[in-house]
Amino acid sequence: MPLSKIIDFLERIGIPARPAELPHDTFLPGLTMSGGAVLYDLDRLLYPGDLLHEAGHVALTPAAERAELSLDTPFTLGDDLAAIAWSWAALTHLQLDAAIVFHDGGYQGNARAFIENFSNRRFVGVPVLEWLGLTDERRFPEMIKWLRD
Repeated sequence: MPLSKIIDFLERIGIPARPAELPHDTFLPGLTMSGGAVLYDLDRLLYPGDLLHEAGHVALTPAAERAELSLDTPFTLGDDLAAIAWSWAALTHLQLDAAIVFHDGGYQGNARAFIENFSNRRFVGVPVLEWLGLTDERRFPEMIKWLRD
């Protein structure tokens, strides 16, 4: 099952993933961040791959600031594009079908375009990952490290 594979991966790289009862108004259904962890509500979680996108935000937040992440943390377009690239690297590492993360229920109708672009090495967000020292564009989606210092 993709969910257990994703949770095991997140725990292995140092991002806690915990079940929790969540309110209905989370940005992604059944999912949020709190205290440096990704929290998921199995009764409300619609897309298990969304854990990788949220984990990307946790991973790209400076270590000293991760504990402050919450439902209300604002992210820029650049932050979101970097989290998209991070989640592509993660799903590739885990050998998951890209549609598990880039599903028709998200990405404002652009999920298939992201899959097509990443599959053809037309990357968005990767320059940010490179700038943070997490990967090198020539070797992406292979990562040097998964978490920002």
